[in-house]
Amino acid sequence: MHLNVINLGILSLLLPVLSVSANEKAADVDLTESIEKITVMGRAQTFYRESSTSVGAKVETDIMDLPQSVQVLNEQLIVDQAAREITDLYRSIAGVSIYSYSGVTFRGFRDDSNVFYDGVRGDPFSGFGVPQLFNIERVEVLKGPAAALYGGGEPGGMINYVSKKPSFVQNTEVTLTTGDNDRMGGSIDSKGGLTDSIAYRLGGFYEQKDSFRNNADSENTELTGGLLFQLGDDTTLTTTIDYIKQDLGGNRLRGVPVDDDGNFLVDPSYNANEKSDYQNLEATVLQAELKHFFNDDLSVNTTVRYLDNEREQAYHESRSWADVNGDGVANIDDKTIKREYRKQYRANKEISATSDFVYRLSSGSIDQTLLFGADYHHVDSDYDYWFARYEADGIKNLNIFDLNYGETDPSTYSLTDQNRDGAKTERLGLYAQDQIALTEQWLLMVGLRYDHFDDFDKETGFEYNDNHVSPRAGIVYKFSPDQSFYINYAESFNPTSIGDQDTASADGGLLPEVGKQIELGVKSQWFDGSVMTTVAVYQIDKKDVAMNNPNYTDGSNGAPALVSLGQVESNGAEFTLTGDITENWTVMANYAYNDTRVTEGDVGDTYADGSKFINAPRHQAGLWTRYDIDSLNSAIAFGADYVSEQMSGGAQRVKPFTVFDMSWTTTWQETQFQLNVKNLFDKEYAVSGFSERNGHFPGAPREMVLQVSHHF
Repeated sequence: MHLNVINLGILSLLLPVLSVSANEKAADVDLTESIEKITVMGRAQTFYRESSTSVGAKVETDIMDLPQSVQVLNEQLIVDQAAREITDLYRSIAGVSIYSYSGVTFRGFRDDSNVFYDGVRGDPFSGFGVPQLFNIERVEVLKGPAAALYGGGEPGGMINYVSKKPSFVQNTEVTLTTGDNDRMGGSIDSKGGLTDSIAYRLGGFYEQKDSFRNNADSENTELTGGLLFQLGDDTTLTTTIDYIKQDLGGNRLRGVPVDDDGNFLVDPSYNANEKSDYQNLEATVLQAELKHFFNDDLSVNTTVRYLDNEREQAYHESRSWADVNGDGVANIDDKTIKREYRKQYRANKEISATSDFVYRLSSGSIDQTLLFGADYHHVDSDYDYWFARYEADGIKNLNIFDLNYGETDPSTYSLTDQNRDGAKTERLGLYAQDQIALTEQWLLMVGLRYDHFDDFDKETGFEYNDNHVSPRAGIVYKFSPDQSFYINYAESFNPTSIGDQDTASADGGLLPEVGKQIELGVKSQWFDGSVMTTVAVYQIDKKDVAMNNPNYTDGSNGAPALVSLGQVESNGAEFTLTGDITENWTVMANYAYNDTRVTEGDVGDTYADGSKFINAPRHQAGLWTRYDIDSLNSAIAFGADYVSEQMSGGAQRVKPFTVFDMSWTTTWQETQFQLNVKNLFDKEYAVSGFSERNGHFPGAPREMVLQVSHHF
């Protein structure tokens, strides 16, 4: 029965591809009109403001008409901030801050996996890697629950990376980069038409640099290419390939020990890892996107994505203080920590497929845009894990105040195989949505999605499956063409991991964590549409949160280790402003207030009722503003990032911080010179907290990056 359901789902996804005749010949078309229509709406369109997006409805929609808060970070912003990875852009997203590695706090909730590429699942950096931005055209952010369109995930929001595609517009750009920490790199990106009906894109990126953390460095390589086939007046096929290699020395990076007030005990350059430690990633992504218009009112968009991802890592992990003084009490006075060594191999093979039918119709004074879609995601993962602990297995202790690196040799450790194996997961979703223009002022959006998920643990043979229905509804009142009021209700759900389900299976398993949000907001356009602001207030209730069972001892009393007894409530407000204040002055600014607390839990100090959620700052503010100096053919930019006090997983304070950035850009003929200074005043700070034994994640000190780009 299960296989039949999956096969029907795959068939529904492939039907649009099969419906296009294989021998359909390319028609003579005016490429500038039918393939790439460019609308010029003032200078703001070439800088930071985007007027429409498909992330909120899977149909390109004016942001003013969406009953939900969204943000779009375009390529110009990415270039201006010299952003290499997504963490460089968090200042520009209201309500988002760093949790750890690639994980974020999103409206108060930790989110590691709600990541999409071109609207489908398949993150090549999954597993402690941070998404890189060389191949990204823009970053789309949908705030609040997204389950009605995209399936399982946390209720804070989701991020969609729109990748660069082939184009008939001829352009080649070469960039060279240098900077502090022995940074050196370069990239080339070329696109254009091969024939009247085929376009291409080829790109390559390489960069290496040392880290401000001891023993750490990085080397990133990305090669990408693609072909666009104009199969007729109404059909396009876009194919891409992306190869990624990331070698990180002295990783996996943990934090720096702190006291309970959040003060670093040692210099932020501290790293518990040895020089020989590493985290290496290699991934290949193949993607095909078919768009077809049956007529002016009916279209289909089908995307298939294949991902092969391998990650290897070996690293030393801080544990507890060593009793160096021999007094039977191990604490900071001993200055020395005991470490364990982990050697791990992870691999994913993933296939994702999404097919969306869009039908537009009018009935009297009512206009409707109907969306019917299905998606499928399959992951087959492998996992090997070897482990050694303390001096008994050959690992020398580390004096964190007088670092004694190099005295330990992983080749001599007594490693124990943890006999891990991996898992298989399958997700099948069916969804429908209706955008209804009742009048010129009243807009309605309703949506519903059914999800079936099936997980299998290859190590234990444990299998778990379930299904869920996620609704969504929103209303927009357009007081004027430049002002919209909206309200929405949306739900999220997130299946508990297969490992936790196995642990709790004796008690009947764990329910999916379900979130419910109410959001009210107002969107406004100013200065003839060159500036847009959004003000939103929301409440999110997340129920059935899996927490440690307070009645669990050692399993002898029959109580499971985990139970669905938790509830967390998030209350907040956000403000964003994007656009051109004057002809030469561009601004992107945001502020977010959030109060996220446990309302049901009573599990220790960290999850006690009323306790503040981990790494969930109450206040955040971000600013990036650019001013063009036409007489010098240059621009100067200024940025600021503020995050208020947080609480770590070890119940230790993470101090608030504010950091400032600046940049200078000048152009001579077709060559652009850009100098970015990050953390201008060399602020010492922590971006977030981890555990007490691993400390806080330190922010980077002042750093300069120089880029030289030339267009052909």
